[in-house]
Parts: sequence; structure tokens; C-alpha cells
Amino acid sequence: MAQAAAVAKPPAPPRRRRASATPRRLPYLLIAPAALLMLGFIAYPVLSVFYYSLQDYNPTKPWRNGFAGFGNFTRIFTDDPLFRDTLVFSAKWVFVEVGLQLLFGLALALIVNQTFVGRALGRALVFSPWAVSGVLTSAIWVLLYNSQTGITRYLADMGVGEYGVSWLSDTSTVFPAAIVADLWRGVPFFAILILADLQSVSKDLYEAAEVDGASRFKQFWHITLPHLKDAIILSTLLRAVWEFNNVDLLYTLTGGGPAGTTTTLPLYIANTSVDAHDFGYASALTTVAFVILLFCSMVYLRLSKFGGEK
Repeated sequence: MAQAAAVAKPPAPPRRRRASATPRRLPYLLIAPAALLMLGFIAYPVLSVFYYSLQDYNPTKPWRNGFAGFGNFTRIFTDDPLFRDTLVFSAKWVFVEVGLQLLFGLALALIVNQTFVGRALGRALVFSPWAVSGVLTSAIWVLLYNSQTGITRYLADMGVGEYGVSWLSDTSTVFPAAIVADLWRGVPFFAILILADLQSVSKDLYEAAEVDGASRFKQFWHITLPHLKDAIILSTLLRAVWEFNNVDLLYTLTGGGPAGTTTTLPLYIANTSVDAHDFGYASALTTVAFVILLFCSMVYLRLSKFGGEK
């Protein structure tokens, strides 16, 4: 009986070997070098800006350096009319640039999405300005706007306008001239992103709409635009942040002039830190600009319902 009971007893389940912790930690170990580099090159400068925003720091006047508390911020909002002027111009610059770039970029994307002879070459020509650096773009347009050898010279030869006119030196023409120069480089950005999203629109939707008698405009309004919603929201947000921080083009074209009429807030910050060496006040301005961008981005994403139903 004892032998039968011993035979009937089921064998004990094998012990599960404890899983090694190394495979679970391996992904984190692999990304650790990149994370440390990002921490060093991004987090440290950001924290340094916040620190110096609370300091009076000017290397040319070391006897004035020291803890300032919120004095720099008080100066920004109470004693600095240039801050308000540059902030207003920055908002105007971003609104006009991003709006026009989106409009022309959407039109270009719809055009190059069609089938026609030489489409590959047409796409390459449309997207090529985006490959040009900001400094080189500025240099190209400085030459085009040159009063002696640029556009105005050729227009004067054709009897349009006068010789020696400089659009970048006239307060009535400098803003449109700068807008056109930045449009040349910014429009392809929208065209690339929107065209990439257009490729994923099902052709069956358009065929069904045609069968139902929908016009081209209704197809665009009820099929194309809803599908492009997230791409448009994301691209406009990214471009708005880049245009707000645009320094190279305006600095090279106008230097913020004439009479400070094209000075954006980032350009004012650059002049305050590099030219005036007032790094404490420039850090406070940078902190305020960061908070403004963060707040506007959060509000924009909330109101636009990014990632929601199309």
C-alpha cells in the first residue's frame, strides 16, 4: 500500500529559475550614455539660465555682480518698454509668418501630390530651400535686396521705382521684405509634412465622394482637411516656436532695424547678452520667453484638441 501511495503521488513542479535582472536593465544601460549627454547639454544650460536670471551678472562690471532676487523680472515688467515692443513684434512676426507658410505650404503640397510629368523634379525644387541653412538664406536675400545690384536695381531699369532704394532700410517696406525672405525657406517645411500625410489618404474615399456627386471643394473640406488636422496642428506649433526664436535671418537682414522696428524678443535677448554683456537680465528675459512659449503651446494644443477625433 505504501508503495502504491508513493507511486500515485504527483511529482513536485520544477522550481522556476529566478529571472536575471540584467536583461531588464539592458535597455536602460544602452540609453544611459545618450541620456547623460542630453542631461549635460540641455538640462545644465537651462538650469544655468534660471540661476543667472536671479543674479546681476555682467563680466564688464564685476563690482555689481551678485544676487538680485526678482529684481530682473521686476525691471522687465515695469521699467523696460523694449520688452513690450519686442514681444508685440514677435507675436506679429509669428502670426503672419506661420499663417502664410501654412497657406502656401498646403497649396504646394496639394499641387505636387498630383500626377504630372516631371513631378519628381518639381518636388525636389519645392523642397530644396529647406535644405539651405538660415545664415546662407540670409546672405542670399541680402544680395537680392542690395540697392545697387539687387531686385530694386532691375526694377528701376524697367521703370518701376527709383535707383538706390533699399527695402531693408525703409520702415514701410522692411517687414514685408523680411517676410518674403523667410517664406522662401519656411514654406517647404509645411509642404513636406503635409505631403507626407496626404500620401496616406485612401483613394477610395475620394472615389466614393465622386460617386455621391461631391465637388472638389467638398472633397477637400470634408476628407482632406480632417485627415490633415493633426499634421497641421503639429507643424504650426513647431514652426511657431522656431519663428519666435528666429534670430539668424533678422539679425543678418536688418540687425533689428531700422529704428528697432524688426527686433524680436530673442533678438533683443541676444543683443542684451552679447553686445551689452548683461547676462543676468538676458537670462531673466529668456526665462520669461520660455514661460510664454510653454503657456501658449499648452493652450494651443488644448484648444486644437491635438490627437483627438478627426
